[in-house]
Amino acid sequence: MKTLSLLAILAASTVAVPAFAQDRDTSQDFDGPYISIGGGGTLQGNDRGETILFDTNRDGTYGDQVTTLGGANAFSTGFCNGAATSTANVGCRNDKDGPEFFGRIGYDKRIGNFVYGVVLEGGRSVARDSVTAFSTTPARYTISREADYNASIRARAGYTPGGGALFYLTGGTAYARLDNKFSTSNTANSFTNNGKTNGWGYTAGGGAEILVTKNISVGLEYLYTDIKDNDFVVNVGPGTAPPTNPFLLNGGGTNFNRSDPHFRTHSVRGTLGFRF
Repeated sequence: MKTLSLLAILAASTVAVPAFAQDRDTSQDFDGPYISIGGGGTLQGNDRGETILFDTNRDGTYGDQVTTLGGANAFSTGFCNGAATSTANVGCRNDKDGPEFFGRIGYDKRIGNFVYGVVLEGGRSVARDSVTAFSTTPARYTISREADYNASIRARAGYTPGGGALFYLTGGTAYARLDNKFSTSNTANSFTNNGKTNGWGYTAGGGAEILVTKNISVGLEYLYTDIKDNDFVVNVGPGTAPPTNPFLLNGGGTNFNRSDPHFRTHSVRGTLGFRF
C-alpha cells in the first residue's frame, strides 16, 4: 500500500504540470548533470517450468537422473517454482515481491526537443526467487536467491514537448551481487555450496519526468531486468548416509543447480531528482 500511495502521488504530479513552466524559458530544461533517489516495488515472476538439475558423476554436465538402488527416479515426485510449504510435494509459496530503493547520477544533453543521456544507478531490492525439488524419501531441496545490491549503467533517450516534461526510453548493462541460499529437510547427507555469486545482464524500460521547480523533478519509471547467473552449485556428500543413498551411487556424490540461470524482475518506481 505504501508503494501504491507513493506512485499515486507521483502520478498526480506528472499530470499537473506546474504553472511556473509557462512563465520561464524552458529551452534549457533537461540539459546537464543531475542526481536522484527513488523507490518502488519489484515484481518477481514464478518462472514456470523451472527445476533443479543434477550432475551425479560430477563431470560438469547437468541433467543426470538421480536413481535409487532399485533403478527408480529419486525425484519423480517433482519440482515447484518457489519455496516449499512442506516436505512432501503439496505446493510452494510464490516467489517474493518486495520494495526497492536506489540512487543515481546522470547527464543529459538536449538537442532541440530531443534529450540524450547516460545514467549510473545503484540500489537494492528484496525480491526473492526460489525453486524446490521433492524426492521420494520424502525430502525437499530449496534454492533461493536475492540481490544484496545491484547496479546498472544505461543510455537514455527521450522527447520533451516543453513545459518541463520529458518522456524517455532507457536501457543498458546490469549487475547484481546475488545472495544464494540453500535449505533441505534431508539430515543424512552433507551439503556445501559456494554462497554469493556475481550476475550480469541487461535492463530496459521507460518513464516520464516532470520539473516541479527549476531544479527539482519527480518521475515515474518502469524497468525490466534480466540477470544471468549459473555459478551457484550445491555439492552433496555422504554425511551419515549409507553408500546405497541415491546421491552416492554414481561416484560418491552429486552436484546440483537450478535449471534457469536467469533472475528476471519487473520494477515500478518513483524518482525525486535535483538538476544542477
